[in-house]
Amino acid sequence: MKRILTASAAVACVASAAAHTAFAMPLTVPQIQTASKETTTYDCKGGKSVSVQYTNTRNHQSFAALTVDERKLLSVNVIAGSGAKYVADQYTWWTKGPEANLYDEMAAKDSPPLLAECQARGK
Repeated sequence: MKRILTASAAVACVASAAAHTAFAMPLTVPQIQTASKETTTYDCKGGKSVSVQYTNTRNHQSFAALTVDERKLLSVNVIAGSGAKYVADQYTWWTKGPEANLYDEMAAKDSPPLLAECQARGK
């Protein structure tokens, strides 16, 4: 009985390590080739800041990678009336020139942005 518990524990540890490693691996999609990357840091209302890595691809897609509530998100650019709008899960990162806001689409309609009045450093 002791061997079975030890083997089960070992399998659980290996599975946990594999899952953690898979999560930490970089995303590579050979069909989508990067044209340019730029990282911009924004200072937001309330003394908060966020760093966003923008990636433009050769097939004219755009992505924004940022961390929200300790979750790393890869947001894809979607149609916007003005500015650039990026969406991942329930979050919308919306930039207009050097300004940006982060919205939680699951919040009440009249809720303020999670990150408001963000201004790109040096712009």
